Amino acid sequence: MFKSVLLGTLLAASAVFAIPSNLTRRTCGSELSDAQVAHFEADFAAKKVAVPEVSIFAATIPVYFHVIQKDTTLSGGNIPDSQITNQISVMNSAYTGSGLTFSLAGIDHTTNANWFSTVGPSGSAQTSMKSSLRKGGANALNVYTVGFASGSGAGLLGYSTFPSSYSGNPTDDGCVILYSSLPGGTAVPYDLGQTLTHEAGHWVGLYHTFQGGCSGSGDSVSDTPAEASSAFGCPTGRDTCTSAGVDPIHNYMDYTDDSCMTQFTPGQFARLQSQMLTYRGVSA
Repeated sequence: MFKSVLLGTLLAASAVFAIPSNLTRRTCGSELSDAQVAHFEADFAAKKVAVPEVSIFAATIPVYFHVIQKDTTLSGGNIPDSQITNQISVMNSAYTGSGLTFSLAGIDHTTNANWFSTVGPSGSAQTSMKSSLRKGGANALNVYTVGFASGSGAGLLGYSTFPSSYSGNPTDDGCVILYSSLPGGTAVPYDLGQTLTHEAGHWVGLYHTFQGGCSGSGDSVSDTPAEASSAFGCPTGRDTCTSAGVDPIHNYMDYTDDSCMTQFTPGQFARLQSQMLTYRGVSA
């Protein structure tokens, strides 16, 4: 978080997916307002570290998986290591060309029914969980898998912090996702691992493709066509803005089904590289 009173609000607004209990569509439980994005972007402009043109950006991101379970059953959140290793493979495939490689650094299991059920954005349960479990520095991605059964997290697919939030509250840094959204999980049609791809997108500094709608600076990336609102399912040909290009429904930072998500853009890769250099100390 930044060192300001506003930051508690900003962190609470970290990108969050919320879905109904029948998992029929991906929706957002806490989107960033234009004012919040403007605050993030002003800080980025003041501190921005550009990627040197003569350098090849290449960085390995250690990933710590914290499996939170209410009991030892799969339905209780006790996901097998095989799903986690498959998730890392999904991530590396999605981020091919970004210069980032995700490497599994560790897996731990914690049986805590309260955390499993009630963890949500800005709640005391997530504070306790992260304070107890988070590992590594600014460049380490900590992933917490939970059940999102009740409380402020009820019905969520996931949420994440942003790079600029790290310096103000390092312990809070990371992604929290629904355990059944990993590859082979039961959260159909969000069972191919793209929930973490999306949430990690926020963790490396990307906004939703529909941020800001059809006007303004949108997601601060020039090669993602403007989009009036989030897309669901896989609506081929959807075009909600008069500017050039159809809606980027295949982009990992939209809200379409996992099977519809297939790409990041070069502009998103350029942005995440600069964000990682600026806020996470990742070397080019």
